[in-house]
Amino acid sequence: MAPIITPLIIHGRDVVLPGQEAVFHTNPDICGPGTVSLLVQGATKALCVEAIESCAKAFDSWRTTSLDQRKRLFLNLAGVLRENADKLRVIILEELQCSAMWAGINVDDTIALAEHVASLSTSTVLSGTIPETKAPGSQGIVTPEPLGVILGIAPWNAPAILGLRAVAAAVMAGNTAILKGSELSPRTHFFIADAFRQAGFPPGVVNFLLHRQEDAADVFESIISQPEVRKCNFTGSTAVGRHIAMRAAFYLKPVLLELGGKNHVIVLEGADLEDATNKILTGALLNSGQICMSTDLVLVSRSVKQQLCLLLREKLQDFSEKHVTKLISAAGDRKIQALVTDAAAKGAAIYTAESQPESLKANGLGKDRKQHATLIENVTPDMEFWTQEAFGPLLGVAACDGLEDAIDLVNACPYGLSAAIFSEADLRTSKFARKLNVGAVHINGATVHDEATLPHGGYKNSGWGRFGGHWALLEFVQTQTVIVN
Repeated sequence: MAPIITPLIIHGRDVVLPGQEAVFHTNPDICGPGTVSLLVQGATKALCVEAIESCAKAFDSWRTTSLDQRKRLFLNLAGVLRENADKLRVIILEELQCSAMWAGINVDDTIALAEHVASLSTSTVLSGTIPETKAPGSQGIVTPEPLGVILGIAPWNAPAILGLRAVAAAVMAGNTAILKGSELSPRTHFFIADAFRQAGFPPGVVNFLLHRQEDAADVFESIISQPEVRKCNFTGSTAVGRHIAMRAAFYLKPVLLELGGKNHVIVLEGADLEDATNKILTGALLNSGQICMSTDLVLVSRSVKQQLCLLLREKLQDFSEKHVTKLISAAGDRKIQALVTDAAAKGAAIYTAESQPESLKANGLGKDRKQHATLIENVTPDMEFWTQEAFGPLLGVAACDGLEDAIDLVNACPYGLSAAIFSEADLRTSKFARKLNVGAVHINGATVHDEATLPHGGYKNSGWGRFGGHWALLEFVQTQTVIVN
């Protein structure tokens, strides 16, 4: 049987070019015996222009569509996702080779996001204001206006929830959008774009593009250079985000960036170490550590460091079996191997889920290329792992001299996405949390935590701008002031 081609969606219709132009295979690093390898249609410059023109045409009417009608369509979208939840779960499992738990979280959170965006129809962000003006008899009217066509670039690691997030708030705010999916999860991202179509959104409100990896820069340039495209949002690595910001700036286009994170957990004397251990390992190993909020480095008070490390070693195997699967690419395996090798050479103690301690070969690559969960104890600032995001099942531990010292260490990091503090829960901890230069602080909770109602984004090299709740709406509107005399 010939392989199926995952199409693009432009103005409500599937698009597949003749002669397999710009077609590519799904992720060869993941695909193997028992997995699904399919052909995917990639975008050309002409298709990018066609998608933009479609969005621009739809924008004229969509921007005036009532908020009540937008709400109804997003509720329809939630219904479509719910009715097809099992199908979506299977697609995610096939594309990512992730755990069933992670696929389930993706599906459930995607449905919840669609429902929450529907509720944003009543947000004051989308309502006008009437400020006071100086002249007698005059009246100021300030209204939020949509920007135009929005480019949303979604990653593969949480493909359903982040695929929807890339376009949902922009569309609710009256914009039209292009969802540019990942070449590593094309079927999931097609599923999300197709769900908009099934829910009854007009053609051109959400178009869908994919591309070959080697075409990434050209496709982005083809889109961001067009005057109808007014903003881009991107979730992914800091290196790619920096390039996107530079090219968008050339065309004077704003961007919303949610980038990498080096996420710390602070464990203080008096903390519930059993609870901390469970949440640290969940935060580090869920989806094999391939989450922007994954826990990288634990900073623990010296007085309880040995006890915490013993608990982490004791539970590493169980949490690894629950959460760790193959990484998305062989490049990810090589990066983990390099970080562990460097740390071991500089004096760190290495423990893995399959043998303890020291043996680097236990952290090597098996025939199935499944990466082993690895614990690095006694991490020091001269190690590459001190500042590099692992993005894999790798957890480090270092000693600190209390909360103030830990805060200084976290704030010295070039990233600032998520952090956690485990201590006796009191107002003092909440006060100190505000000293951390990160986008989210979780007191006695895992670093991996996000909800549709909360703002989500980072400081420093973790990006700028916010997804989530009404903060996301603010990213996709601009004010217009009218003075009536």
